[in-house]
Amino acid sequence: MADFNLAAMSLKELRQLQKDLAKAISTYEDRQKPEARAKLEAIAKEMGYSLAELIGAEVKATRAPALAKYRHPENAALTWSGRGRKPNWFIDALVDGTEPEDLAISSLA
Repeated sequence: MADFNLAAMSLKELRQLQKDLAKAISTYEDRQKPEARAKLEAIAKEMGYSLAELIGAEVKATRAPALAKYRHPENAALTWSGRGRKPNWFIDALVDGTEPEDLAISSLA
């Protein structure tokens, strides 16, 4: 560890040292966690397990992309699954009096 002669330091240097110490203290756990995780993973692997198995972490299943249910009447490349925010072309068609059934893709095969 470095020796500091605090009495010989200027006020500017002392304040900078204080800032550096505060930052080092606040980021200490963030710097230590990856090292701790690596050690735990190595121990688990040595025993024939994964760390996720031992701590009971669940692997999230990803949801498959939804099939398109609606198609733009003039541009077949524009589709919408019916999930999430309505696209502008769909909203515009509804405002113009088109029914959602008219925009529906007839066969979802």
